[in-house]
Amino acid sequence: MSSGWKKMSSSSPVPEKPVDHDRQRYPYCIVWTPLPVITWLIPIIGHMGICTSAGVIRDFAGPYFVSEDNMAFGRPTMYWQLSPSKAESSTWDDSVHQASEEYGHRMHNLCCDNCHSHVARALNLMRYNGSSSWNMFKLGLLVILYGKFTGVGGFLKTWLPFMILCLLIVIVVVLATVVPRAE
Repeated sequence: MSSGWKKMSSSSPVPEKPVDHDRQRYPYCIVWTPLPVITWLIPIIGHMGICTSAGVIRDFAGPYFVSEDNMAFGRPTMYWQLSPSKAESSTWDDSVHQASEEYGHRMHNLCCDNCHSHVARALNLMRYNGSSSWNMFKLGLLVILYGKFTGVGGFLKTWLPFMILCLLIVIVVVLATVVPRAE
C-alpha cells in the first residue's frame, strides 16, 4: 500500500467551515450520490463531485459539461470532508476550477473518464496529501471508507433499493423451493 493511502484518516483536521446539508454546502468535500439502477444493483458505484471552499458542488455531469451547484443525479447522500491544508501545489479553489475547465471540454466516458476522474484531476492538480496519483478507483474506495451519510435519508436513498432487490430475490428463491411445480 502506498504511503499516500496510509496517511489518509477520518481524523484529519476539519476545516473551519461547517457542512450545511439543508443548503447543500459542503466546503472542501468530495460528495457522492447514487446513480439510478446502477447503484440499485451495486451500491458502491455512484456519481461524484468536488466542492469549493464555499461548499459549491462541481460535478462532471456529462459530455462537455461540468455542473455547478446542481448535482446531475440529485442531492448528495454521502460526503467526505478533506483538509485544505493538505493541498500542496495550488489553492483548493484554483484546482477545482482548473479541473472543471478542463473537463468542460471533454467527452464523458462511463468507464474511463467520468465524474470520479474529474475529482481525481482536481486532487492531482493540488497534489492533495502529497500525491499526484489520485484515480477513480482510489477515490471510490476512500469515499466509501471515510464518507459520512448526509442523514438517514441519504443512507436509505443509497441502500434501500438494493435491500428491496435482495429481499425480492430471496422471496423468489424461497418460493421456488417451497411451492411444488405442476407437472
